[in-house]
Amino acid sequence: MQLLTPLHWKEYELIDSGNFEKLERFGAYVLARPEPQAIWDKSLSEQEWKQRAQATFVREKNSPERGEWQLTPGMPEKWWTSYRHQQLDLKLKCSLTAFKHVGVFPEQAANWDYLAQKLSDLPVERPTVLNLFAYTGAASVAARQAGADVTHVDSVKPVVTWARENMEASGTDNIRWMVEDAFKFVQREVRRGKTYNCIILDPPAYGRGPAGEKWVLEEQLNELLKSCSELLDKQSFVFILNLYSLGFSALMAENLVLDRFGKIPNAEMGELYLPDHFGRKLPLGIFYRFASV
Repeated sequence: MQLLTPLHWKEYELIDSGNFEKLERFGAYVLARPEPQAIWDKSLSEQEWKQRAQATFVREKNSPERGEWQLTPGMPEKWWTSYRHQQLDLKLKCSLTAFKHVGVFPEQAANWDYLAQKLSDLPVERPTVLNLFAYTGAASVAARQAGADVTHVDSVKPVVTWARENMEASGTDNIRWMVEDAFKFVQREVRRGKTYNCIILDPPAYGRGPAGEKWVLEEQLNELLKSCSELLDKQSFVFILNLYSLGFSALMAENLVLDRFGKIPNAEMGELYLPDHFGRKLPLGIFYRFASV
């Protein structure tokens, strides 16, 4: 079991966490927003949070997710941040959404580094990558910068457009965009006899496809992994699974993957976290990943 955190992101920092919130810096701007796993007390005072935060997310009274941002003068609703390490040079757009997200999940940088390194090590000239539930596409851009042919699948057209902006801003091109239900797309690729050298799987707890298809993680993940095991190349491969649902553990992910993929080389599993300035480790999901190299 491993604990992983990004080590090379100079434009991001988790300043403080606690009382179900986190105070963090993306580039030039500091945000305060809800965080259900920060169940401890804050280290800084409420006054210090108010002085530092340039944007604060306030939930709607009757909604656990939706809300609005309160901005200080000069705080933009959209801006850019960068991630650079070895061969990766990502430029990512941050945007204040009504669901508290900003389009960037900084803990995932640990997986971007792994992805780029493993793809570079594969004995394949242009590895093929399938990124499912791909959202704003940081992993897609990282894979493309590592020399892969990338298929990016997400059911929400505006976030695919957002991902395209990230690709272009990062000086990258030729990602294949698919606005589709991930589950249906995978099943169709299996029927076509397609294979991919790499699959990135980052499913939400709940979701809807473009035609209203319902996605429930607990009910459909097992079957989706079965299809992914048929799509993944048997000789040269990389696989990354991320799960954010509070009901899942790394051991559950291990059981699911082992059932579907059998004996796995170089497997790694554990939790992703971000450290704040006061030594706390904020857990932000679990991962299971493996590669043939």
